[in-house]
Amino acid sequence: MKLLRVQVAETSRFLHTAGWCANHDGNVTARDGNRYIATPTATSKRLVGEKDLIEVDGKGAVLGHGKVFGEIGLHLAIYERRPDVGAVVHAHPPHATAIGASRQNPIERPFIAEAVVSLGPVIPKLPYAQPGEPARAALAPWCELVDAVILGNHGVIAWGKDCETALLRLELVEHLAKIAIAAQALGGVESLPDSAIQPLLAARAKAGIGRAADRALETAQQLLGRPVASSSVKPVVACAPAPHSEVPTIPPSGGKAHDLAQVVREEIVKALRGS
Repeated sequence: MKLLRVQVAETSRFLHTAGWCANHDGNVTARDGNRYIATPTATSKRLVGEKDLIEVDGKGAVLGHGKVFGEIGLHLAIYERRPDVGAVVHAHPPHATAIGASRQNPIERPFIAEAVVSLGPVIPKLPYAQPGEPARAALAPWCELVDAVILGNHGVIAWGKDCETALLRLELVEHLAKIAIAAQALGGVESLPDSAIQPLLAARAKAGIGRAADRALETAQQLLGRPVASSSVKPVVACAPAPHSEVPTIPPSGGKAHDLAQVVREEIVKALRGS
């Protein structure tokens, strides 16, 4: 219990140090059996120590003293649907929150391979929902599919097996947002090719980083709205695709691969000799 309280308090202070919350923004919880350790309401995250943390039950009722923050329902919605989750972190990192307050989501499809493995093929931005039950209902369908979401006109919430994992996921969302916003001046980010997604999701499924990751291949079509290209595409025999094509090829009859330019030269020579 003491170690868990230390982790929650340290995570809280990190949110402030990183500049991801202001005033009384942000909150952190961690699961301790049927109870949850939570940061207190109406308190700057830079001031939160182990003794300031409160405990709540599965319905959000305070056990002992203190007052729970108003967004506890979001945390409990995640815990209810994800028995593998041990911590939830919510904050307002500036770049990701800017996306949440804009009309676009340039990080919806992660554009860095490592991000697909860590977060999956989609980082959804939820429509704005009023605090309380509407916000909880908007988040609930995503809890088992992903490990982090952008809350419309709000911030980011991420979850994982412990505070460190949840914090790293939130950090990665903000990192991607920062890159995407910087890339706007260069014409915007370029998505990973479809052929890269399936192997990356296979790696995610093998990583042992939580239930959403374990089911990455199963839920990919649901998240992406289209089948995920298989890495076992049937090769095209004796084909010379365009240079930018991702169509795999094999040499005819199991022979050695040919230099296309050399083949063309040989054919031209043969044609000239025959004329």
